[in-house]
Amino acid sequence: MSPKDLNFFERVYEVVRKIPYGRVSSYGLIARYLGSPQSARMVGWAMNASHNTQNVPAHRVVNRLGLLTGKYHFEGTNLMQQLLENEGIKIEDNKIINFDQFLWDPSDHLSH
Repeated sequence: MSPKDLNFFERVYEVVRKIPYGRVSSYGLIARYLGSPQSARMVGWAMNASHNTQNVPAHRVVNRLGLLTGKYHFEGTNLMQQLLENEGIKIEDNKIINFDQFLWDPSDHLSH
């Protein structure tokens, strides 16, 4: 990983730390907010690498359809779902129910 990638990861973590309790964002929305709309997969890599980083609520980042695509990177296959359900988000078949109701777009809530 290059220093540029690490800097991008840190920028991702800053955004993810601002996702409110009980809300979720998507890899693509975070990438777009950071000015790199084609980097959704890189946001996913940052989330996977975040498990050793303090205070990064990676469980609040899902794919654009509300699917818990990152769940296999958490200890135990249901931890991501449990964390979201603890915040009042209902999950069925690895997908957030009423996804739009919980979706948080950093472009709408944060200034650049």
